[in-house]
Amino acid sequence: MELGKIKPAEGSVQDTKRLGRGDASGQGRSAGRGSNGYHSRSGSKAKHYFEGGQMPMMRRLPKRGFKNYPFKIDVQIVNLNQLAKLNVETIDVNGMIEKGLVKKSDLPVKILGKGDIKTVIEVSADMFSKSAIEKIEKAGGKAIYS
Repeated sequence: MELGKIKPAEGSVQDTKRLGRGDASGQGRSAGRGSNGYHSRSGSKAKHYFEGGQMPMMRRLPKRGFKNYPFKIDVQIVNLNQLAKLNVETIDVNGMIEKGLVKKSDLPVKILGKGDIKTVIEVSADMFSKSAIEKIEKAGGKAIYS
């Protein structure tokens, strides 16, 4: 077997119809486009969203909700149980980046209260949840806004 001698399976490839090449071709005269009208002429094509003149789907469905894109704030989240595993006395955003809890220094970091913390730890971050502040202070630590 040689690459130059490979052929497709028999019957899998058909010749394309040669449109508009006379009546004997079977696709002569109007070339399979019908008798007359816009779509029988060159350059005519319906838009991909055109539904044949009926009310389009996107106009039939009601609008719901709102988009908050211009005011959206992306926040990186760190939970207390992640901080408890580190076994450090103080930690800030740069320390969290070094430990792999957070990836970007330019996005704000929020500490959430998932999990428990037993050790005294001083955490500085951009935002804290109420439960996170309560748990940090209950363990004897501090929550510092940076």
